[in-house]
Amino acid sequence: MPEISRFYGIIIRMFAEIGATHHRAHFHAYYQGDEAVVTIDDAELLAGALPRKQLRLVQAWTELHQQELQNDWDLLQKGQLPISVKPLD
Repeated sequence: MPEISRFYGIIIRMFAEIGATHHRAHFHAYYQGDEAVVTIDDAELLAGALPRKQLRLVQAWTELHQQELQNDWDLLQKGQLPISVKPLD
């Protein structure tokens, strides 16, 4: 699963299941032992959990980089590698 970004100990990864249909574009966020699945269009938590502070950071980052994340999602669905997205400063 390609790493898209990393900030404040949070790792963002995105992958495609070629031939499988995902209903919503999303990515996976990892922090220590926790994992969350977050939608790209509205930064909604689909599955898993992160500590509140880290989830809010991920959601803010998603809103700032929504178009880049959608572009990466589209690339992955075509079997291409994603482009790194700038982390939070």
